[in-house]
Amino acid sequence: MAEQDSSAEKTQEPTPKRLEKAREDGDTVRSKELNTMAILMAGSASLLLFGGFMIQALVGLMNLNFVLEREQVFDTSAMVSHLYASAMQGMRTLMPVFAVLLVAAILGPIGLGGWNMSMKAVMPKANRMNPMSGLARMFGPKALMELAKAAAKVLVVAAIALIILAFSWRRILSMMAEPVLPAMGDALVILGWSVLAMSCAMILITIVDIPFQIQSHTQKLRMTFQEVKDEMKDTEGKPEVKQKIRQLQYQMAQNKMLAGLPEADVVVTNPQHYAVALKYQQGASSAPVMIGKGIDFMALRIREVAKEHDIPIVESPVLARAIYYNTDVDDEIPEGLYKAVAQVLAYVFQLRQYRHKGGRPPVLADDLPVPEDLQHD
Repeated sequence: MAEQDSSAEKTQEPTPKRLEKAREDGDTVRSKELNTMAILMAGSASLLLFGGFMIQALVGLMNLNFVLEREQVFDTSAMVSHLYASAMQGMRTLMPVFAVLLVAAILGPIGLGGWNMSMKAVMPKANRMNPMSGLARMFGPKALMELAKAAAKVLVVAAIALIILAFSWRRILSMMAEPVLPAMGDALVILGWSVLAMSCAMILITIVDIPFQIQSHTQKLRMTFQEVKDEMKDTEGKPEVKQKIRQLQYQMAQNKMLAGLPEADVVVTNPQHYAVALKYQQGASSAPVMIGKGIDFMALRIREVAKEHDIPIVESPVLARAIYYNTDVDDEIPEGLYKAVAQVLAYVFQLRQYRHKGGRPPVLADDLPVPEDLQHD
C-alpha cells in the first residue's frame, strides 16, 4: 500500500515530452510582472524621448482649436473640420509612444517562456467553470503569492512616489510662476522621470516573481513514477517487445553468418568453446577476413557447418581467442595476427595439395606467433 502511495506522488521532474506537450497546449511559464515592468519602462522612456515633439504638437493643436478667425466662428462646418484635424494631429503625436508600447507589449510576454502560438489555450474547458476549482485557485498558494505581489507593488510604488514628491515639490510649485510652454516641458520631464523611477521599482518584484513562476510551472508539470514509466513505454516501446526484436535481429544475424560459412577457407577453434571462420582470396591485396565467429553452441554450429562442407578445422586456442576478441564479423584481421594466420593458411593450402596429390603431410607449428597485447585468456 505504501508503495502504491509513493508511486502516485508527483516526485519526478517533467520529461522533455511532457514539457513539449504542455507547450503545444499553450501552457508555458509566464510572468505578468515582467510584462508590466516592460510596458511601464518603455512608456516612461518614450515620454522622455519624444517629450519635446509631443509638447510642440500639443501647442500646435491648441493654436488650431483656440485661435480662430472671425469667419470660422460663423462657419457651421468649422467644428467638424477642426475635430478631424485635431484627431489626426493627436494620432500623429501619440503614434511614436504607441509604437514603443506595442513593441514592449509583444516582447514582454515572450521574454520568459518564448514565443508560443496555440489555440488550445483559448478553448473553453469544463474544469474552468467548476466553482470548486475556482475557489481552489482563489485561495491557493498562487493566489496568495499574487496578493503578496500586489501589496508589495503598492507599498514600493507609494514609497518611491513619496520620495520623488519630497525631492520635487519645490520644482512643482515653481511651475505656477512659469510661462505655459516652459511649465509644460518641466511637467513632462518630472512626469517621465517619476514614472521611470516607479517602473524601476518593478524590477525588484520581477526578480522575485520569475523564479516563483518557473518553480510553480515545473511543480504543476511534475509526474508520478508510473507516468514516467508509461511514457517511456510509449516512446521507446515495451521492454518485452524490444527484447523480442533484439532476439530476432540476433537470430537473423547468426543465420546470415551461417549462410556464408561455406565460403570459409579454415575454421580455427579453442577447440570447444570458441570458433572463428576465416576467408582469404589468393592474389588479393587485402588481408584475410573473419566471416563468422561464435562461442559454445554457436561454435558447435560453426564446426558442424565446417564438417558438412569439408572445411579444415585447426585447433589453436590462443589464436582463436585473439581473433574472436579483436575482430568483428566481415572485418579484416588485425595486423598483429598476419603472421600467425599466414602460417595457418599455408598449412591449409598444403593440406589441400596433400589430399589431392599425396606426399608428405603438412605439420602446423604448436606455438603460433600471437602478440601478447592481442591475447585473451
